[in-house]
Amino acid sequence: MGSALLPTLRQKREVDAAIRDTLDKVLVLRFGRADAAACLHLDDILAKTSWDVSKFASIALVDMDSEEIQVYIDYFDITLVPATIFFFNAHHMKMDSGTPDHTKWIGSFSSKQDFIDVVEAIFRGAMKGKLIVSCPLPPERIPRFQLIFKDV
Repeated sequence: MGSALLPTLRQKREVDAAIRDTLDKVLVLRFGRADAAACLHLDDILAKTSWDVSKFASIALVDMDSEEIQVYIDYFDITLVPATIFFFNAHHMKMDSGTPDHTKWIGSFSSKQDFIDVVEAIFRGAMKGKLIVSCPLPPERIPRFQLIFKDV
């Protein structure tokens, strides 16, 4: 289901096309389920900020229950929802937020401004050719989870 304002991707080819075809903008992919409370909270923030970041970012929701999407769930090791992954010109953008996992943002954002700040930091870093950027948020506003990596 997801948000009526944001596109929901349910097939691998849709995700591939979004990553490949989004140029000179940050692509924000929210992996999650439409019925999870944390996903609904994040979807609300994403929908409310989509216009504010539209000049430098595109946002899409990815339905984790779709069988075709499992290849991405395995590749990015998504076990907790929501998980937000960022791309710029088909490059996976990483963010050092002081957590063990730099590949994705796990959980929701505290506010619309936090999300805008993160996307803007990723955009500015990407425009400078960086593939990893520092998180602009103070540590108390970064969700913390105890991560256990599989097959390590």
